[in-house]
Amino acid sequence: MITLNINGANVSVEKGTTILEALRFIGFPIPTLCFVEGLTPYGACRLCVVEIGEGSSSKLVSSCTYPVEEGLKVRTASKRVIKTRKMIIELLLASCPQSKTIQDLASQYGVHQQRFKQEYEDCILCGLCVRMCEEQMMAKAIGFYGRGENRKIGTPFGIPSEVCRLCGGCMYICPACQLRCTFNQPEKAICGACANLSPPCLDKEQFDDMMCYMDPCVACEIKKD
Repeated sequence: MITLNINGANVSVEKGTTILEALRFIGFPIPTLCFVEGLTPYGACRLCVVEIGEGSSSKLVSSCTYPVEEGLKVRTASKRVIKTRKMIIELLLASCPQSKTIQDLASQYGVHQQRFKQEYEDCILCGLCVRMCEEQMMAKAIGFYGRGENRKIGTPFGIPSEVCRLCGGCMYICPACQLRCTFNQPEKAICGACANLSPPCLDKEQFDDMMCYMDPCVACEIKKD
């Protein structure tokens, strides 16, 4: 067993476990977008980012791909982590503002503006559809091509694939296709119409550098009553 410290609590998990698996096993909430159980971790969206280490040697890592280590110190909601997640959400909104999944994340983390160039590309290159097609449907009908800003997902040579069974698995798992927001002001990246998640204490310091990581926040639920 491996013992590590998560948000000040010592926990033990099996060797080979990723930080994300440890967090979910213990019950710490952590946002994900490109991670789905049953598919190989890819670490594309970085929403599951956590801070490991202490002081000047601390760093941000994607929890879905980072294996636990003996004595590792993990923080899931430090100022640095929350700031990074908000920026990632802004970048996702620049590519796919009509994804309800991403809009809900923006509401949850209090993202009220999007400072990057609006692209309306829809695809956020999370790779879920590619992994679904290869690992669950055993087809490999689609994949990545191109590099950098020209990176895309499609069929080989852009022609209809002979191995595609039109199962719809790629559309089922895609965060851009699952649910679509239908607000009629595309120049505004943030809809806000479904802002049903707005923890009022998210921006208040908790335990020095730690922010509130409860979901839902126990203190907030008590206040409602």
